Amino acid sequence: MDLLTYAFMQRALLAAVLVGITAPAIGIYLVQRRQALMGDGIGHVALTGVGAGFLLGTNPVWMATAVSVVGAVVMELIRWYGKTRGDLALAMLFYGGMAGGVMLMSLAPNGSNANLTTYLFGSITTVSPSDVTAICVLAGFVVLVTFGLRRQLFAVCQDEEFARVTGLPVRALNLLVAVTAAVTVTVAMRVVGLLLVSALMVVPVAAAQQLTRSFVMTMSVAVAIGVTVALSGTVTSYYVDVPSGASIVLLAIAVFILFTALATPLARKRARQAAAAEERCTLEVPDVRV
Repeated sequence: MDLLTYAFMQRALLAAVLVGITAPAIGIYLVQRRQALMGDGIGHVALTGVGAGFLLGTNPVWMATAVSVVGAVVMELIRWYGKTRGDLALAMLFYGGMAGGVMLMSLAPNGSNANLTTYLFGSITTVSPSDVTAICVLAGFVVLVTFGLRRQLFAVCQDEEFARVTGLPVRALNLLVAVTAAVTVTVAMRVVGLLLVSALMVVPVAAAQQLTRSFVMTMSVAVAIGVTVALSGTVTSYYVDVPSGASIVLLAIAVFILFTALATPLARKRARQAAAAEERCTLEVPDVRV
């Protein structure tokens, strides 16, 4: 394949694999917590970090990581303590982050609308060697958390009260999920884009849920889908000259539609089998009436 002869494509494909693993791996916990759009909110906040990185002349990935982690912690604190004005506070945080990023990018001497677009929607040509180093380190953290603590995180995301009774540090684990989601956003922003990364967190998980029942199987299938669509979208972006983020998300949605179509007859078959099993149990119960 001729694309592998280019260094920027080698970096882009490596980044795509890491994004395909990390986004669904943390996304499954967000789906369990019914916070599917959390990644979208973090993406808005991370744009301020990107703008600050350009303004200060530092690596935008590391600056975006720092800002998005702070934003994720603030979001989690608002979720704990926010009452009637919690939604308003989150809205101001999201849109303030987006506006701050645009403003800082415009003030930066090397900032431009082209740079802004690449971070919003992804661009395979912008993945630099320093970005690959940052992405590898951050992806390692995400994999360590999402797979190493999967039992504890699943318990907290499934039922916080039960997890608290069993002695798990619920608030610390919730904060860890939020921080890991923030790190994942910055891992994916070069390839998928800040505005589209939430889709790669959620859509592969939703697709996997159509055909799987257990948590471990759902996570495994979701990661497999994430890696497949991330690589396919990146290759499509190279050959067709379209934004990589859009290609990846559209492929993920196509997989979801396909899995939904396959799941419908399977669900009907399972329903018939369950009805037949119930009928057999009814017939086998002896009549004890006098």
